[in-house]
Amino acid sequence: MLRSYSNRLISVRKVTQQNRGRYTPGVDKVVIKTATARGKLVDKIANYSPWKSLPARRVYIPKASAKQRPLGIQVIHDRAIQAMVKNALEPEWETIFERSSYGFRPGRSPHDAIASIYNLARPNKLKKWVIDADIRGCFDNISHDFLLELLTSFPARELIKQWLKAGYIEEGTWHPTDAGTPQGSVVSPLLANIALHGMESALGVKYSKKGTITSKRALVRFADDFVVFCESKEDAENAVKILKDWMKPRGLTLSEEKTKIIHLNEGFDFLGFNVRHYKNSTSKTGLKLLIKPSKKSVSNIRSHLRTEWRNCKGIPIDAVIKKLNPIIRGEANYLRIGVSSEIFSSLDHWLYEKQKRYVKHTHRNKSDKWRKDKYWGRLNLDRPNDNWVFGNKKTGAHMLKFAWFPIKRHILVQGKSSPDDPNLKDYWRKREEAKAESELVKSRQKIAHRQKYVCPICGDSLFNGEELHLHHKKPKSQGGGDNYGNLQLVHLYCHQQIHSGTVSSP
Repeated sequence: MLRSYSNRLISVRKVTQQNRGRYTPGVDKVVIKTATARGKLVDKIANYSPWKSLPARRVYIPKASAKQRPLGIQVIHDRAIQAMVKNALEPEWETIFERSSYGFRPGRSPHDAIASIYNLARPNKLKKWVIDADIRGCFDNISHDFLLELLTSFPARELIKQWLKAGYIEEGTWHPTDAGTPQGSVVSPLLANIALHGMESALGVKYSKKGTITSKRALVRFADDFVVFCESKEDAENAVKILKDWMKPRGLTLSEEKTKIIHLNEGFDFLGFNVRHYKNSTSKTGLKLLIKPSKKSVSNIRSHLRTEWRNCKGIPIDAVIKKLNPIIRGEANYLRIGVSSEIFSSLDHWLYEKQKRYVKHTHRNKSDKWRKDKYWGRLNLDRPNDNWVFGNKKTGAHMLKFAWFPIKRHILVQGKSSPDDPNLKDYWRKREEAKAESELVKSRQKIAHRQKYVCPICGDSLFNGEELHLHHKKPKSQGGGDNYGNLQLVHLYCHQQIHSGTVSSP
């Protein structure tokens, strides 16, 4: 893999075309934007020298807690090599990673972690005490020596050592890094998972042959966020002591202020959801488990949308809709696996008030009836009975509603299943089909199904993280229509290749 030409191509594509920070330069101020430059980078990383790794550029981004999170931005050359190393290292560790780990792993997501918690927290289960844990500065404090010891047999170990020890530049001054993996680097999440591997064994978590938990403790971990389920408060206190001792050689400590032992009757927040037992007279146990969007996550959604609305003053309604719809779709798809109907209804009402304010600001001298007739109506053809859809009646563009996303339970990934396992191709294909149903509108679901969820240009899965575009095989300018036979779903850059003449549409 480290010598693979295909790996080089995939790695350069990832860091220069797919990653969100592809146009953010490192200390050398170099970014790659053209096909020629990408080709040169592919040739350049064929021969790398470990001692030439450059320090990261330190930047800060705001956290939800109003604090700032430090990020290390590597130069594009190092990012490409890191992607190569990650592609070589990850499959080996995927075969041994614990099944309770869901963060930054192929085929796994926060939804799997929440689905696992649902199975553990049901009222008929015995584990009702939860350690809501927080590792103090996990990414900043992981021991380099401990991590490198785990990678002794890996051929690119010295490369990883160089990245860990390269330091960072802040305000023109170089600072050494004696511990931690730089947040923002391509390989950092994988290294953190490697360092935290073994937590399940330390807690004594055991499974039967069928995959059910047979021990008195259970773990659900998403990167450095995790919860431990126990049968008693005393056992939870013992588990905290075990975790503290287990983390010492890794250079890590639990935050005394943020690590709490909580009963499920009190509830806890995890990955944007609140998990809690509520009294229920109709159930056998007298309790009911509800996993709802947390107050904090709903507040963050409103804050995000409020900021975007403020930036929309004076711009055309089609542009407003184009700007806000991806946010609404993304948040709704994430939260729809929980008990979210009531929250979705309140968010739609809140959005309606924002829509009224936008229209009133745009047309100060018009009556309420005039504004209603111009901007609200039956604009969603899939919902002919909804008279209050906000949009542009001339173009048909309309704003989404949270309530249009029905609640849909997520199916937990099976055991230690990995997309790298060739024997599980059918299993992962079916999961991709389910992903299409949840993430795509109905019309695009049909197109994806016709294509068997594969991009016809590159042959890769439609859901590899790239933006999807709708392509007309026969252009509209040549008489092509919007019928299904003339439409294809392709990746953004595959679409660009078609129109540049690099490849032809099949």
